[in-house]
Amino acid sequence: MVNILNAVLVLMRLILFGLSLGLTVISFQSYQRRQSQRLQYAFIGFAFISMGVAVTNLSTQIGTSGAAAGTELVLIQISETVPFIIGFAMIYLSLYR
Repeated sequence: MVNILNAVLVLMRLILFGLSLGLTVISFQSYQRRQSQRLQYAFIGFAFISMGVAVTNLSTQIGTSGAAAGTELVLIQISETVPFIIGFAMIYLSLYR
């Protein structure tokens, strides 16, 4: 049962990553057609969100063990969060500029 659930989780993560990459591609194509600053910010935002999804997917595959596992885990979680912060800030700028 655990193997099936792990397979479902991996599939869901791949779908999430595919959707985020799809949004990035669509926003890039929109920016290429109409080169506005708002579309540029949206594209950069979606690119960083896709990066955050990728880092999150990779970091969950990395196991931390040993004495420094707590510190390493926090650093990994910080590296997951930073792309999301930048991405959502850029989308915010694209909507309100």
